[in-house]
Amino acid sequence: MDFKEITDLIKLINKTDLTEFKMKDGDFELQIRTKDYGKNKTQTLVTAPQQSIVPIQAPISQSFTPTPAAPVAETPVVSESTTSVPAKESKEEETTNYIEIKSPIVGTFYRASSPDKPPYVKVGDTIEVGDVVCIVEAMKLFNEIESEVRGKLVKVMVEDAQPVEYDQVLYLVDPNG
Repeated sequence: MDFKEITDLIKLINKTDLTEFKMKDGDFELQIRTKDYGKNKTQTLVTAPQQSIVPIQAPISQSFTPTPAAPVAETPVVSESTTSVPAKESKEEETTNYIEIKSPIVGTFYRASSPDKPPYVKVGDTIEVGDVVCIVEAMKLFNEIESEVRGKLVKVMVEDAQPVEYDQVLYLVDPNG
């Protein structure tokens, strides 16, 4: 199985409700676990209402009314959602002009080629298409991540030496900068 087939498989697993995937073909073994692996259904049911109310990804229509999970929590949930929504919308307005550089693979994020070297890019740097912006280590392979956009680096979204997921935002770039 080559790298492209593995990344395609990861994309497919992310689109499903699978929490774990194992495959064995001769000497080759592959095991993929999602962030939901190990959670029992009770925990998922408890956290699902919170996730559907607080982190809003799409624009909200005016007819949206959140339904609380329990009658006791009705007042706090409604007040939290009404105060959270305007703050989230203002953040979205600020970042909508930015282009995201995302991780193409799962691995460990590094801003520099080694601890004693300077980072590839810093906030305020102008980057070009094809510039190396970081490294993501996956299965002992260090993959240089190149920019697919041109612009000014506005924000680093991940701490150095932290694990990253597939399609996780690494940097925000202002294309007008």
